[in-house]
Formats: sequence, C-alpha cells, structure tokens
Amino acid sequence: MSNLDRQAALSVCGGRGFVVAEPVRELLTPRQVKLGESSEVRRLLPNLGRRMVGAWCFVDHYGPDDIADEPGMQVPPHPHMGLQTVSWLHEGEVLHRDSTGSLQTVRPRELGLMTSGRGISHSEESPRPHARYLHGAQLWVALPDTHRHIEPHFRHHADLPRVTAPGLDATVILGSLDGTTSPGDAYTPIVGADITLAAGADTRLPLEPDFEYAVLGMSGEAHVDGVPVHPGSMLYLGCGRPDLPLRTDGPASVMLLGGEPFEEELVMFWNWIGRSHEEIAQAREDWTNGTRFGEVKGYDGAPIPAPALPPAHLKPRGRVR
Repeated sequence: MSNLDRQAALSVCGGRGFVVAEPVRELLTPRQVKLGESSEVRRLLPNLGRRMVGAWCFVDHYGPDDIADEPGMQVPPHPHMGLQTVSWLHEGEVLHRDSTGSLQTVRPRELGLMTSGRGISHSEESPRPHARYLHGAQLWVALPDTHRHIEPHFRHHADLPRVTAPGLDATVILGSLDGTTSPGDAYTPIVGADITLAAGADTRLPLEPDFEYAVLGMSGEAHVDGVPVHPGSMLYLGCGRPDLPLRTDGPASVMLLGGEPFEEELVMFWNWIGRSHEEIAQAREDWTNGTRFGEVKGYDGAPIPAPALPPAHLKPRGRVR
C-alpha cells in the first residue's frame, strides 16, 4: 500500500536512542488519511510521538467499510524501495499487481508480503465484483542495510502457523512467536501476529524481553496489560516484558507488532526508505523518468506521480520527532 499524501512529509526514524527500555503503556492516537478514490485509513505509524516499533515503520488500519456500492480500494501503481509491505485482511479481498509480474488476490488471514529491495512498483485494488466489507491493516517493515538492495519479490502465504491457548488463537504473520515461525521472509528479528480473543479470555502471551512491542486494535475491546484498546488505536508497550496480559469481556482481535529495536537511522519520504537525501532524490528522479521501478501491467489507470521534495536537506535522525 502507498502513502498517497500529495503533501508528503519527511519522516526520520530508526536508531536506539529513543527506545523505551522498560515496560510502558503509551496509547497512540491515529491520524485520518485519505487513500485512493473512496477509502480512508487510520495511520498509527509514523506517529507524531513515535516512528517505529522494531523494524515496523508504517501502520494503517482501515474499515470495516461497506463498499457494496463503492469501488473499494483503488491504489494506482506507485514505487517502493528499502522496505517490505505486509497486506493483512480480516474482511474483503485485495488484488495485488507488481512490476515483477506478480498477480495475486489476497484474502482474509493470508499474508501478502512484498519485498521492495532496490526498487519495485505495485498497485492494489478491490476485485470486481468484490465482497461487501473491507477491513484490514497495511504495514511496512524497514529493511536493514545488508538487505535493502536485494532483488524485489512478492510472496503469498495462504497457510500460516498458529499459537493457541485457552481463549486465544494467534496467527503468526511474520517472524516468530512462542517458538512458532512464519514462512514469510524476515530480515531482522521481528514478530507480527493476529490474535483472536474469545469472550471472557484472560491469559498471558509469552514475549521476548529484548524486543519492543505494540498492540493494534482490530475489533472489539481488548484489555492489554490493563489498558482498553479499541479498533484503530495502538498501544506502545516498550521493552523488558517476559509476557503480556490480555483480557476481554466480549470477542476481540488485535495485532501484536514487535521486534528488536532497529539500530540504523533512516530517511523515509513518501514510499521510499533510504539513508540519505541523495538516495531519496535519486529514487524520485528514477520514478519520474520511468527507470528502476519497472512497470505494473494490467492496471487500468496511470501511475501516481511523486510529490515534490521538501526544501530542507533530508537527514536521518532518531526514532521520535
């Protein structure tokens, strides 16, 4: 998924200087962002106060939206570099096309994982015809310097491993949770999991104390370490947790996002992650000139033009503004 903001702002993130090395309960407020022709999303990362959770650097939550009489998701071709995109649905379908020739419909609880590496372009759209409701999350994972120039590729995983406990059923989307590992390509120590909680659940989920974590509300109300988390909000939890208390009165679902704090400092502008102003400027020139990022074939529409660079020289800094 793309950042379609035509007034795109620079985000500087990464580095360990602002990692909270102890358990906290920091509730992040989303920002409403228009996406494409008819969709609106709640953007949790990057946030005014926090830019990353492990290698997770971009989190949008959308829906549930009734799109029975709407075009639904319509995101024209756009470029990415230096990151992975994670498509995750609870309802609906998304048709993915990219410049490597991939064509894949992603359905609920299936992983659509695109690794942009040195550069890729893709589009996303609701199929025609499509389901009535659309509900899900789109996330980015920053690639470390050792892997950020690899060949771009897309992987689809329809069958993902699960972790279960009384009142809890977790699908491991990326990385590892409680000894269970996703088949998705991971380039840093990371975890992403979709957790369904039954009514009356009261349990504790094992964590890695060296990871930092956040929980994104998807549906219902979940009490995460005593804090109510509602759909479209995200609770940052810091590090130093051996486990996480989870409780619900009614059915609820959340996403657990975490990982080893990302040490490298990044420059994130529009749909690119780099390490310098010069890299971002070159990416913009390459997209404008039609080089490097390839062509998305089969999408009925023009690619998205890149926004202008900000007047200031882009510099990598820390994890919070």
